Amino acid sequence: MKPYHPTALLVLVLAACSGGDNADDAPPAEPPPPAVQQVAAVDTTPEALWAHLEQSSYKSWPMFPGKGQLYKGMEPHGSLLTTYVNQLAQDAITNGAATLPPGSIIVKENYMPDSTYAAATVMYKVAGYDAANGDWYWAKYVADGSIEASGRVAMCAQCHTANKQRDYVMTALPPR
Repeated sequence: MKPYHPTALLVLVLAACSGGDNADDAPPAEPPPPAVQQVAAVDTTPEALWAHLEQSSYKSWPMFPGKGQLYKGMEPHGSLLTTYVNQLAQDAITNGAATLPPGSIIVKENYMPDSTYAAATVMYKVAGYDAANGDWYWAKYVADGSIEASGRVAMCAQCHTANKQRDYVMTALPPR
């Protein structure tokens, strides 16, 4: 048997590697699917939720659309409020969603009339957590770091039920 000429061997290798197809005849590659925002579930314990908020630097999140720092509040929250929302909640609110998706978090800092920090109240939307109350997990962390309330808090649910049509969100939505 006669050995292959080096040029012929190179042609065979290239043909095998390309599968014999002409690259110019190949259909264009499909674009990758759009990225889907994934939200890792946070444990529904007050300690785990607070650890998540601190780790994600919630004070760097956007403020509730249409609200600034230390806007006028009312009982049972502070006289002055600053409300932060995670990006998932922000996107839903600004896009006019009727309900916020699971993984949405709203953090409302409560301040005294002299601007002294008093507490943080949190709404965390958890799929299947509490269908009777919009699947919201509620928590209140007072200034000294202790947990005043968490979970299926009747007082929170009862008050926020007044805005059930807005997914229990009490803060006024910005005008469209």
